[in-house]
Amino acid sequence: MIQIRPVSDLRNKFPEIENVVTRGDPVYLTKNGHGSMVVMSLEKYADLTNDIELKLDEADRAAEESDIRYSHEEIFSRLKNL
Repeated sequence: MIQIRPVSDLRNKFPEIENVVTRGDPVYLTKNGHGSMVVMSLEKYADLTNDIELKLDEADRAAEESDIRYSHEEIFSRLKNL
């Protein structure tokens, strides 16, 4: 079940939020009724970002091996055509 809580719960009910997060579920925090941030476990965060880090490392290696450079317009145009 999605957990949406006021940001004050991070201070006032930290153990409850920690239990939810360590189960693997994110907690969405609101401030004045609007989304403010998401709290998640380090493992879930790593799952979300590891592939990105690997792709960025791969792009860095490719850039070192080639003089070819593309503008952001060229990249976005290619992505739109996929």
